Amino acid sequence: MDDDERREAGTDVRRAVLGDAHVDRAAAGATPFTEPFQDLITRYAWGDVWSRPGLDRRTRSAITVAMLATLQHEDELAMHCRAALRNGLTRDELAEILLQVAVYAGVPTANRAFRVAEEALRPEPDDPPEPT
Repeated sequence: MDDDERREAGTDVRRAVLGDAHVDRAAAGATPFTEPFQDLITRYAWGDVWSRPGLDRRTRSAITVAMLATLQHEDELAMHCRAALRNGLTRDELAEILLQVAVYAGVPTANRAFRVAEEALRPEPDDPPEPT
């Protein structure tokens, strides 16, 4: 793929995973200083990595939540907890992921991640129904 194709594929996946409202806010908030970064993450993270066929989005979400919790990237963790619901994970599965984080990254890290996730997962009007 060339950059334009990666950007288009990345935009499609980013919208599917994070939702139109989030992507629209990110685009509207871009400045000349941050536009290159928005383009980079759209092409690279979403167009090159999230678009690959090797893992489904549900699995990618689980891995991403675990890594963000472990690294204590709270804003991104909140965003990806909400995205995980769009990708088919349940709240119970997210709790299991964070329990796994507690074992391998430490109880204080998971404690904070549980608080971030619980706040992030308060239902919002545009949330898809949770899978059963």
